Amino acid sequence: MNQKFQLGAIAASILLVTACSDPAIEPAETELPAGETQVETETASGETPETAPEMTAIADVLAGEWRGTDSDRDSQRHPAETLEFFGIDPTGTIIEVWPGSGWYADILAPWIAANGGQYIAAHFPLSSESASRRNSRASFEAHVSDHDVFGNVRMVDFGQNSGPLVEPGTVDAVLTFRNVHNWMMFGYAERAFADFHAALRPGGLLGVVDHRLPSTREQDPQARSGYVQQAYVIAMAEEAGFELVATSEVNANPADTADHPFGVWTLPPVGRSSGNGEAVAEDFDRAHYDAIGESDRMTLLFRKPETAPAEPAE
Repeated sequence: MNQKFQLGAIAASILLVTACSDPAIEPAETELPAGETQVETETASGETPETAPEMTAIADVLAGEWRGTDSDRDSQRHPAETLEFFGIDPTGTIIEVWPGSGWYADILAPWIAANGGQYIAAHFPLSSESASRRNSRASFEAHVSDHDVFGNVRMVDFGQNSGPLVEPGTVDAVLTFRNVHNWMMFGYAERAFADFHAALRPGGLLGVVDHRLPSTREQDPQARSGYVQQAYVIAMAEEAGFELVATSEVNANPADTADHPFGVWTLPPVGRSSGNGEAVAEDFDRAHYDAIGESDRMTLLFRKPETAPAEPAE
């Protein structure tokens, strides 16, 4: 690969459940490591089209008809600007951790496949005790099974008791969107960052987006509101051995006060208007929260150092 992640170019959901083939990939019947699967792909018509859609440019992927109405949220999620800020090289090996139903996967997988890279989805484990999580993974695998659009998507497990994501030091970038609060809720956020660090090659990049809690507010260690202080996330990443490269306000929303009655899920796109099993209060102003839009989000870029830190002198 002639060019890896040009840092000089940086100038830019229980809650998650309840956010061209690579010639180097072996055939699907080849035995894969435990917890890892290769999505069985098929064309939409069952036949190979004469002309595949052009998807090497991110703008073409964003305009892809497979995205449907999801593209309506681009104005609030800024995918092109976010991926540019993260310095993502689509010819590389990229892991997206907990891609949910696939909002970002619909962008990343086609773009990476078209450029000869490998998209890896680190989803809920196949062995999860939660039926909803197993169903979520099955739904995602079905969603990305169109080879013509998504290429050969590689699946690996990530959860509370999963093992290493991939062979250590073999990934160019790890991305995760609106998930750190979930890992904090279930008590393994620190381990998550350690797993990401292990998967990345020296110099590899970690891109994180999550709902931002104002620094003046007390941080709930379980992040039950869905919001996390930016400094808290940075501290966890640095503790795992990452260095902070840059921060971006591309996904900021000053209208979000982060103090909503049903946490961040009060806002779009979830739009919760009552507690579980409760009726909507007569004075609840749904329009107010819809007008705020999606949450204020931090956008953080980290790097795994090229060399390991020196051992302290004895």
